[in-house]
Amino acid sequence: MPVNAYKIISRKIENLYISFKIEAKSKKITINFTPHVIERAKLWRLKESAIIDALLFPDEVVTGHGKRFIAHKVRSSSIIRVIYEYRDKTVFVITVYVPSKERYFQGGNIYADKILP
Repeated sequence: MPVNAYKIISRKIENLYISFKIEAKSKKITINFTPHVIERAKLWRLKESAIIDALLFPDEVVTGHGKRFIAHKVRSSSIIRVIYEYRDKTVFVITVYVPSKERYFQGGNIYADKILP
């Protein structure tokens, strides 16, 4: 598998979220999207794969409120901004949106957290 590649092993609709089982860098990860994330993805015309890519291979990750993190993935003049937290060892995506790069991007290579080593 190439360095920045992943494989979705399963996608399952649960009661309160959509659960993805993903394999990347020889590691198996569970990522859960809340219904709010799915609504926001539609609003911003984002594919689930773009959100997963931003989480697994971000250009930077900054600290959010409480115990949350914010992954940034650059897209020309904008960024995909994914807010997530851990519940036990599972990643829960809280929301996603696409603001201007100028507003939030801090220059890259800042990692308050990394889902993948």
